[in-house]
Amino acid sequence: MFLPFPDVVNCMQRDNLELKKLVYLYLMNYAKSQPDMAIMAVNTFVKDCEDPNPLIRALAVRTMGCIRVDKITEYLCEPLRKCLKDEDPNVRKTAAVCVAKLYEINAQLVEDQGFLEQLKDLLSDSNPMVVANAVAELSEINDSSPSGVPLVEMNAPTINKLLTALNECTEWGQIFILDSLSNYNSKDEREAQSICERITPRLAHANAAVVLSAVKVLMKYMEMINDTEFVTVLTRKLAPPLVTLLSSEPEVQYVGLRNINLIVQKRPDILKHEMKVFFVKYNDPI
Repeated sequence: MFLPFPDVVNCMQRDNLELKKLVYLYLMNYAKSQPDMAIMAVNTFVKDCEDPNPLIRALAVRTMGCIRVDKITEYLCEPLRKCLKDEDPNVRKTAAVCVAKLYEINAQLVEDQGFLEQLKDLLSDSNPMVVANAVAELSEINDSSPSGVPLVEMNAPTINKLLTALNECTEWGQIFILDSLSNYNSKDEREAQSICERITPRLAHANAAVVLSAVKVLMKYMEMINDTEFVTVLTRKLAPPLVTLLSSEPEVQYVGLRNINLIVQKRPDILKHEMKVFFVKYNDPI
């Protein structure tokens, strides 16, 4: 499969989108085995990152992140920098993912080129999916960073941007944002209440993962609130979505029960009126 590599790379010059997808797929699979030949594709990546078609620009930056060849990473910095500031949100959110992938290959290069700062700037992006991707990739980079120092300082303005994006992004984007919010310590009780009020609507989401992520955040902030009445009202709102999880597929029920076990250890009264949902049914899987 390596013999036609130069011929396949030459096909990148074509304007046909479907052909480009096939060539990029070929590069992702075989570039690591042929790093010297992969350099041949650099000029085309640079050209495609400036293509008038945003689909081609996004496809180019996505492939750049998936070609795990250290030799060509420095040549991809300038195209990536432009894509992080692209006018099309799909290109920007794809470029955010590319930064995290590049960090896995050469962390020092990413830091020296200022990509982490550009990624942080995307938290203020006008498009909620770009914000969600930026949060997800910053969390991924933070987890793999040997220093263990948080890359983003969570403050009130940043939290407000994340909460605004929460209402408009996809379900998986919401999970990334909620997980990020769970790492923030509110500065006072009033802020904790405000965050809880804005997150509570997520309890009615159809996706169980969104519901559990919202419960996780609410459980944390409830510890910071001294207003007994507010906590009581919030506790009542937590019960129905948890009960609903136990009416889902067996796999979701299992995850729900594991989480409920931890929740009732903190808040024993949260499901005190829902004991019957825990009774074993005749058709429950073993």
